[in-house]
Amino acid sequence: MTTGTTTSRARAETPPVAAATAAGTVPATATGAAGARRGATSSGRRKRSPRDVLLRASVPTAILALWFLGSAQGWIDEKQFPAPWQVGDAFVELVSTGVLWENLSVSLGRVAVGFAIGGLLGLTLGVVAGLFRLGDQLLDPTLQMLRTIPFLAIAPLLILWFGIDERPKIIIIAAAALFPLYLNTHSGVRNVDRKILEAGKVFGLRGLGLVRHVILPEAIPSVLVGLRVSLSVSLLALIVAEMSNAPRGIGFLMVSAQQYFQMDVLVVCVLIYAVWGLSVDLVVRLLERLLLPYKRLGRKP
Repeated sequence: MTTGTTTSRARAETPPVAAATAAGTVPATATGAAGARRGATSSGRRKRSPRDVLLRASVPTAILALWFLGSAQGWIDEKQFPAPWQVGDAFVELVSTGVLWENLSVSLGRVAVGFAIGGLLGLTLGVVAGLFRLGDQLLDPTLQMLRTIPFLAIAPLLILWFGIDERPKIIIIAAAALFPLYLNTHSGVRNVDRKILEAGKVFGLRGLGLVRHVILPEAIPSVLVGLRVSLSVSLLALIVAEMSNAPRGIGFLMVSAQQYFQMDVLVVCVLIYAVWGLSVDLVVRLLERLLLPYKRLGRKP
């Protein structure tokens, strides 16, 4: 009788949603309520979305309008900063001659390879150092020391060691991608709520099961923050890598435009980096919506 009473009390004290989540099933009533909230929230988001788009586009549109107005009225010296129509003509010329894609494709390839290497290492080392005390003791001090070394300091050394081919450029981009992802993954894994860990253990999760079903899902928000920072820093590293003895790439195009005083081409390259950074941020936001659907419902998991 005492055992039955204790079991009933434990079931009563366990939140239904948490119990269903850990067990891998969700009650029909909870599913229906969540679906109703999802529908209401989604409709609310659809009503607010045009306003959100307008607000996000308002500042860039205002800057572009001021640029047009200042160039048309002569407030901006075209010798110091080109007019928007000059930049547009330069962009059309670069596209029509194939110069833009020839250099942009090389830059995209370098970022893809470098980020794949650095991101995978950062994610793996962050998980290992976050899960195991020995891993933290062995890896964290060294990585904390290395992450403070700037790109410009190691670029000459890498050129001396590996020459001026693709290897030093890939290493610089990989190093830039590694540390932000490592730091955020390490922090996310180590700072999982102990109550959630205890709840997982109550439902029989141990070892890899606990890591897979509790720790890693709870660390996803921190990993996504690291991913956003890592991708942004990778673009900065790309500029450093391509502006030092690179025969092709957007950085090479910028250096060439600077040498020949082609301000319009230089602004085109800067705008390409800006659009590139915005595109990367949108991709991470999409991943966030897919991996963290509860955020769209306006509630915590």
